[in-house]
Amino acid sequence: MWKQFIGKLSWKSLKSSSGGGGGGGGGGCSPPVKPSPLSPQANGAAGKPNISPPPPAGGEGKSREEAFIQKVNICCVVFDFSDRGKDSTEKERKRQALMSLVDCIGAAEEPLTEVMMSALVRMFAVNLFRVFPPKVRSGTTASETEEDEPFFDPSWYHLQVVYELLLRFVTSPMVDAKVARKYVDSSFISRLLDLFDSDDPRERDSLKTILHRIYGKFMGNRPFIRKAVSNIFYRFVIETDHHNGIAELLEVFGSVISGFAKPLKEEHKLFLWKALIPLHKPKTVGVYLPQLTYCITQFIEKETKLAGTVIRGLLKYWPVTNSQKEIMFLGELEEVLELTDMAEFQKCMVPLFHRIANCLNSSHFQVAERALFLWNNEHLFDMISHNRQVILPIIYPALERNTRWHWNQSVLNVTLNVRKMFLDMDERLLQACQNNFQAEEEKRAANKERRRLMWEQLERNAAAAFQPVITDTSFPAPPSSAPLVAPTVT
Repeated sequence: MWKQFIGKLSWKSLKSSSGGGGGGGGGGCSPPVKPSPLSPQANGAAGKPNISPPPPAGGEGKSREEAFIQKVNICCVVFDFSDRGKDSTEKERKRQALMSLVDCIGAAEEPLTEVMMSALVRMFAVNLFRVFPPKVRSGTTASETEEDEPFFDPSWYHLQVVYELLLRFVTSPMVDAKVARKYVDSSFISRLLDLFDSDDPRERDSLKTILHRIYGKFMGNRPFIRKAVSNIFYRFVIETDHHNGIAELLEVFGSVISGFAKPLKEEHKLFLWKALIPLHKPKTVGVYLPQLTYCITQFIEKETKLAGTVIRGLLKYWPVTNSQKEIMFLGELEEVLELTDMAEFQKCMVPLFHRIANCLNSSHFQVAERALFLWNNEHLFDMISHNRQVILPIIYPALERNTRWHWNQSVLNVTLNVRKMFLDMDERLLQACQNNFQAEEEKRAANKERRRLMWEQLERNAAAAFQPVITDTSFPAPPSSAPLVAPTVT
C-alpha cells in the first residue's frame, strides 16, 4: 500500500511541475503531459485543474518513460517561422517543452532507456534535417567579397534549444554510447554534416561543437566521419566551389588531428595530401585559411617529414594572377618553413626559391614586400645561410632587377637590406653572382640585338620578294598584213 501511495504522490508532483513547463531533477525528469484543448494551458482558463487518470500502481519507471516520450512527441510538431504571428501560442508551448527536456537530461540521475533515446533522435531528425533554399549569388565574384553577408534563420529561436538538447544528449553520462550508436548512426551523422552548409553562422557554430562531441563519444563512427568530411572537401574543390561550413569543419579537425597517435597512419597522410592541400585551390581560400594552416601545421608537428609534401603542394596550387591570394600563401609558407628541418628544406629549396624569386619581381608591391620579409625569420635565415651556395645564385638576379627597375621605394629599400645580408654573409659569393648576372645581362642584350637585326633582314627580304610587277593586261592586236578570213557556214 505504501508503494501505491508513493507512486501516486510522485505522479501528482511530477504532473504539476510539467504544467509549468520547467525541468525537474532527481532520479528522473519531470514527466510532461501533452496539453489537451480543454486544459488551462490550451484555452487560457484559470483555476481549473487538469484532470488525467493516474498511472497504474507500481509503474513509476514506466510513467517516467511514457511522460518523457509524450513531451518529445509535442516537440516533433514543426511550425512555419516565416510568419512570426502565426501559431505563436503553440510555438511557445513547444519551446517550453524543449527547455524542460534540456533541464531533464541535464539533471537526470538514471540512464535513459533505449525507447527514450530513439524518440529523442527521431525528434532531432524532424526538427533539424531540412533542405536549404537555393543560394542566390550576387553579381560580384567570391574573390572580391571573400564571404557573403550572414543570413539569420528566423526559426533559430527554436532551433537553438533543439541544438542545446542534442548537445546535452551527446555529452550526458546517462546516455550509453553503445545503445545510442544504434540511432546516432551513419545516416544521422551524414545528414548532420549536410547542415554545415547552413547560411546561419550561429547554426554552424552549434554544429561544430556537437560534431566534436560526437567524434569523441562514438569512437566507432570516427572512420565514417573522416571519410564523410573528406567527401565534402572533394565536392567543394572539384564540383561546387561553394560551401558555408568549410572553416567550421576544419576547426573541428584541427582538434582531431592534434589527437592522432604517432607514427601517423597512412590513412591520415592521405587525408593531408588528398583533402587538405587541394583546399588551397578555390578562390575563397581566405575565408578558411587560418583553420587550414592550423590543420597542416599540426600534421608537420606530428611528423616533420611531411613538411616537404606540404611545400610541394603549396607550389602546385600557387596562384599566378591573384595577388591577394599570393600574399596569403607567402604567410602560410613562412609558418610551414618554421617547422621544417634542414633535411626536408634541402629537398625542396630549389623549386621553392625559384617561386620566391618570381614573387620578388612581382609588380604588386605587397607581394614583393611580403616575399622579402621572409628573411626576417631567424629559422629561415639560418637555413638560407647554410645553403647559400645554392640559394643565392637563384635569388640574386631577382634582387638585382629590383634594385634597378622596381617602381616602389619601400620594395627597393628592403631589397637593399636583403642584399646587404648576403654581402655580410659571403662577399665573395655575392661578387661572383654579380659577375655572372652582368655576363648574363650582356649575353641577353647581345641576343636581343641579334634577333632585332635578324627580323629587320627578314622584313627587307620579304619586301623585296613580294614587290608588285606592273604588266599590260590588254590583248595584243593582230598584224595588219594578216587577211581577215570569214567563218565558213555549212
